[in-house]
Amino acid sequence: MTDLDPRLVALYDLDNPDGPDHDHFRALADRLAARTIVDLGCGTGLLTVTLARSGRRVVGIDPDGAMLDFARSRRGGDGVTWVRGDSRVLGAADADLVVMSGNVAQVIVGDAWPRTLEDVCRALRPGGTLAFESRNPAARAWTRWTRPATWGRRETGNGPVVEWLDVTDVQGDGTVTFDAHSVYEGSQEHLVSTVTLAFRSRQQLESDLAAAGLELVAVHGGWREEPVDATSALLVVEALRPLRSAG
Repeated sequence: MTDLDPRLVALYDLDNPDGPDHDHFRALADRLAARTIVDLGCGTGLLTVTLARSGRRVVGIDPDGAMLDFARSRRGGDGVTWVRGDSRVLGAADADLVVMSGNVAQVIVGDAWPRTLEDVCRALRPGGTLAFESRNPAARAWTRWTRPATWGRRETGNGPVVEWLDVTDVQGDGTVTFDAHSVYEGSQEHLVSTVTLAFRSRQQLESDLAAAGLELVAVHGGWREEPVDATSALLVVEALRPLRSAG
C-alpha cells in the first residue's frame, strides 16, 4: 500500500466537498435505519463522520494511511472505527449498509472488483444494502480530461500549485488510465499520481452484482433518482444481500 502525498490529501476535501452525493448516502442510511455502516474507501472521512451518531457503529476503511490519518484527526473522527485495508478486512461485519462513495468502485479494477463484491456480500447481514456510484461510460468523461481543459492554478497552504490531468491509456474494456499533475511553484516539485479507473456499463454492473450474490434494487442516473440515459453522468446503484440464498 502506498500513501498519497500529505499536500494532496490536504486538498482532497476541497476537490470532493460535501454535496448531493453525501446527502443521498445519509438519507439512505436513515431510510434503512442502519445501525452498522461501513464506508469502504472512505478517504479523508468527510462523509464517514457524518454517518456516525448515537446507536450506530460506523467503520471507515481505506488502503491509504495518509488519508486515514487525516480522517482520524477531523472533528467527529473519534466516533468512527478506522481500519487500513481494502474489502479483505471486512470479514463478517453483519453490516446493514456498505457505502462506496466518490466513485471508489471505479478505482477497484481487474480481479479485485469481483472479489470486493463477494467480500461485501459476506459482510452484509441478510437484507443488508450496498450503495455506490460509478461514472456512466456512455458520457465518456475521460475525453475531457486533457491538459487544456483541466489546467488550473490555485493557492494552497503549501504555496501556489499548477494542476492538470492527462489521459495516457484507454482500453477497449472501459479501463482508463490518467496522470494527475501537481507542480508546486515555490519548489518546482512536480508530483504525478497515476490513476486507473474502470468505466462499467449498467449491464456490466448488474451482471457483476448478480455473480457476487447481490440482488439489484435500483440504478438511477443521478442523485435525485433520475432515469438512466446516454447523457447521465452517473450510475447510482443500490443492491442488497438476499434474505435467502438462491436455491
